[in-house]
Amino acid sequence: MNLSEDPLPMHGPELGVQADDIDAPEMDQEPKQEVLENKDVVVQQVHIDGLGRTKEDLLTYEISDVFQAKNLIDVMRKSHEARQKLLRLGIFRKVEVVIDTSRGEDALPNGLDVTFEVTELRRMTGSYNTMVGNNEGSMVLGLKLPNVLGRAEKLTFQFSYGTKETSYGLSFFKPQPGNFERNITLNVYKVTGQFPWSSLRETDRGISAELSFPVWKTSQTLKWEGVWRELGCLARTASFPIREESGHSLKSSLSHGMVIDTRNSSILPRKGGLLKIHQELAGYTGGDASFLKEDFEIQLNKTLFWDSVLSASLWGGLLLPIGDKPTSIADRFYLGGPTSIRGFSMYSMGPQSEGDYLGGEAYWAGGLHLYTPLPFRPGMGGFGDLFRTHFFLNAGNLCNLNYGEGPQAHLKKLAECIRWSYGLGIVLRLGNIARLELNYCIPMGVQSGDR
Repeated sequence: MNLSEDPLPMHGPELGVQADDIDAPEMDQEPKQEVLENKDVVVQQVHIDGLGRTKEDLLTYEISDVFQAKNLIDVMRKSHEARQKLLRLGIFRKVEVVIDTSRGEDALPNGLDVTFEVTELRRMTGSYNTMVGNNEGSMVLGLKLPNVLGRAEKLTFQFSYGTKETSYGLSFFKPQPGNFERNITLNVYKVTGQFPWSSLRETDRGISAELSFPVWKTSQTLKWEGVWRELGCLARTASFPIREESGHSLKSSLSHGMVIDTRNSSILPRKGGLLKIHQELAGYTGGDASFLKEDFEIQLNKTLFWDSVLSASLWGGLLLPIGDKPTSIADRFYLGGPTSIRGFSMYSMGPQSEGDYLGGEAYWAGGLHLYTPLPFRPGMGGFGDLFRTHFFLNAGNLCNLNYGEGPQAHLKKLAECIRWSYGLGIVLRLGNIARLELNYCIPMGVQSGDR
């Protein structure tokens, strides 16, 4: 693939540069080279070698900025940015860049040619992973067809078998050419999960369509989902409310999500913040579930003295039934466990019946965390930097509301019977994908029925 721009009437000395790795565009500090770095140049042609099934018009958007470069350093910088955009498409296994002087009859003395040498992914790739989290382990098998139609589309099939959940799904992903953050995803799936804290088994069969797009510094998502839900008892000892909830239901909902994430890491951030807002409306597009659901998450991180980090988080949510039908146990909020209030068992707080936890229609939770280096800094600069000492304070509450009482009564109820815990421990960062915590927790404010 060759792209060219009409040469501009600019003049300068002839130069030749080859860059296989332009992540660090540092050059020898020789007088002649210094002159060349600041000299005006013209990118006359951009070549992309190695294309197979990829459509050329897709890549035109990703590399167009290279033509705007005005000097050698600018060419290298914009070529590196274009290389990152090409890799982000998820259709190339490798992308290399070569910058050289222009050749041919129309070559200018200060003209440059930029060549991207790409290696496409195979038509079909497979993956096998094991995942451990939230007291659950699972095996995940995946099959992916990247660039299936030649414009960065992706068809994915995934099967997951776990100790509490088994699922499989087929998804189709298509980005907008020139704007990868604006994309459409279609999903078909089946998920069967066990929830021992509620003596509940749930099987979801659903389809969804999702549109993602950026607005200013936010990431926005619009989604429609239709789910056929089958609820059943996990044990013969299930309480009457769980038996009463058993059966089939159909949920059709529209939802919107917004995310602002300025953290430098999602695992152990040292600075930045996170804001998540999600709302879901069910019942107006069909189905027998009718409700309005709102929830949010806020997180702030700040680096302090002695390489320590202070992190503060706040979550909250509200579930409003529409009409006379009560909300389903599958739609309510749950609280407790290592991802919310440490020291309490997983989702084992709030309304319950005979030991089965029924969830709540309103909740809030907050956390204050201090991460510090290990005492005496063993392994500093190496393996020891993966560990952090962890001091924490968590608090929250989960309840049902009588929506005829008004906001003041709701706030009063959420402020009663607050559960909280504090403790300390060790955190191990496992790459950029997960973290492992070993904490000593002291739960406080425990109410009757809590675990």
